Amino acid sequence: MTDLVVSFLKELKQNNNREWFHANKGWYDEAKLEVEKLVNTVIPGIAGFDSSVKFITAKECLFRIFRDIRFSKEKSPYKTNFGSWITSSGRKSFGPGYYIHVQPGESFLAAGVYMPDPATLKKIRQEIYYNIAEFKSILESKELVKFVKGIDEMDRLKRPPKDFPADFPDINILKNRHFTISYPLSDKQLTETGFPQSIVNIFQGMHPLNLFLGRAIDG
Repeated sequence: MTDLVVSFLKELKQNNNREWFHANKGWYDEAKLEVEKLVNTVIPGIAGFDSSVKFITAKECLFRIFRDIRFSKEKSPYKTNFGSWITSSGRKSFGPGYYIHVQPGESFLAAGVYMPDPATLKKIRQEIYYNIAEFKSILESKELVKFVKGIDEMDRLKRPPKDFPADFPDINILKNRHFTISYPLSDKQLTETGFPQSIVNIFQGMHPLNLFLGRAIDG
């Protein structure tokens, strides 16, 4: 991916209005196409270890750049990033998947389950509770620790979740509302020749977590 994408997003952040966007629609189309090419290059690599994504396409994974501002105090009409959620059913899936976030200074790769509904969240917590040793071994595996430090600790509960004992040794893990792991990316990495393969390698390290979470949800 060239720096055209980063340059476009930087300018969009400074000019987040419909007039500027429509005047630069061609630039947006070029940037979007580059992101689609990246995702279409990465998908076959992921399919090498996770066949569930074998038949999905970038267009089915890429989120719209238009913001839903109906219930938001922030009325900027456009997102200042390109996000792609790679799963067997693309961006519409709420199960475990692989996420590519391209945003100047804030890019990252992620896997896992984000914002699960209450029933799904309880299933995940139960699976972790009954199989805590297995879960921790996934997070501590050498294939993963070279990329991530553990579960992302955003929006964590302050108290133990209902129906789980407060004296459980790893209760802090169960306090998570999201079960995602992430790897930050620099703007320089986005334009490196081997970037697509780097994405595949990182997602392969994250894959065991997705398997565990998928089993929790489907089991």
